[in-house]
Amino acid sequence: MISTVVDFYCGKKIDENDDKHIRKKFLLTSIIVNLGILGFFKYFDFFLLSFHDLFSIVGLEFSPLTLNIFLPVGISFYTFQTMSYTIDIYNKKMKHTDNFMAFAVYVSFFPQLVAGPIERARNLIPQFLRSRNVNYDDVWQGLILVTMGYFKKVLISDQIAHIADNAFANWESLSSFQLLEGLVIYSLQIYFDFSGYSDIARGVAKWFGIDLMVNFKQPYLSLNITEFWRRWHISLSSWLRDYLYIPLGGNRLGIKRAYINISITMLLGGLWHGANWTFIVWGALHGVYLSVHKFFLQKKKLKINITNDVKTIGYLLKNIHKIILTYSLVLVTWLMFRSQDISTAYYYLLRMLKFEGEFDSDIAVFLLCMFSLLFIIDYPIYRKGNEFILNKLPNAIKYTMISTILIIILIFIFQQNVELPFIYFQF
Repeated sequence: MISTVVDFYCGKKIDENDDKHIRKKFLLTSIIVNLGILGFFKYFDFFLLSFHDLFSIVGLEFSPLTLNIFLPVGISFYTFQTMSYTIDIYNKKMKHTDNFMAFAVYVSFFPQLVAGPIERARNLIPQFLRSRNVNYDDVWQGLILVTMGYFKKVLISDQIAHIADNAFANWESLSSFQLLEGLVIYSLQIYFDFSGYSDIARGVAKWFGIDLMVNFKQPYLSLNITEFWRRWHISLSSWLRDYLYIPLGGNRLGIKRAYINISITMLLGGLWHGANWTFIVWGALHGVYLSVHKFFLQKKKLKINITNDVKTIGYLLKNIHKIILTYSLVLVTWLMFRSQDISTAYYYLLRMLKFEGEFDSDIAVFLLCMFSLLFIIDYPIYRKGNEFILNKLPNAIKYTMISTILIIILIFIFQQNVELPFIYFQF
């Protein structure tokens, strides 16, 4: 409520004033209030404990008072979302709204409140202000998205989660091949879990006549790390680009400054995920990846463009080495993302690279099946650029498919003893 009221008022004052000093004052008020709330709830204990460790290294005694604070639901997502409103008004990319209720719904729209996608005010608020008539296409497309979302979450992510959990809980006693399996499974688990949530959020929004942005575009089929970040968690990566990387200067101030800006952006992107050094290192690794790739692009004077051109299986096979390299780089960062601390990630990686233990053909077959499932789900959409290709099937077939999947999902939901929350709920 505080974020909503402050940004509604600040947005109005920014838009109504031509004085740059006054406009900047209200913009800074918005940013300080929002980041102050986020920083207090999410990072207060982290920074105090980090100072404690730093003082201990130099032999000084520092005993901070830590607070066991519950993290407010969705705070990382709605903080970035509401900040984009005042920033866009300041940059004259949109006008403020006098409709407080529409703005309040924009900040806390329930389908995507907890884990995104992080929407822009200029996309969402006009949809709340207009008259909406939900038609058959909205209901059907929403049903497809919700069904696929629960399929990814319940029938895939939840079913393989125990493999990753076991690997990270017992990494000291497992073979290198089992550790590799655990890490690969986690990379699939988090993808199906998070993209599944985004599908459900977009599907439910469709039932209200609201279109949310696409948050994932088959990221594990990316040919390079830059393309990966244009396909993974698109709402966050585009937010970081527009509201952090570009204001820092982007690549306008020279290539060296661009590397610095990329590094800062990804470091803060890592910190956004959580108050842990593992997330910071995760962001730093991606910053290095992106900087190195930008360096090679600069050398070869190339640009990365994601198009809707037809991409056949032959096209993928021709570039399979690029896909595998990109996935391998991302896989290393998932190790840091999943580990409780940097030490665990380091020793997990060492044990995995020692290649101790025998080759397990069952694990190899299982991983092959999982990647085949990933390909079956992602490739048709990747090739056609259309997530509603099911609509091209005869009605009897598509209705039977959706009904069957929903029944299976319900059976699994009611049979599960433990409900696994969506991974990104913790952020």
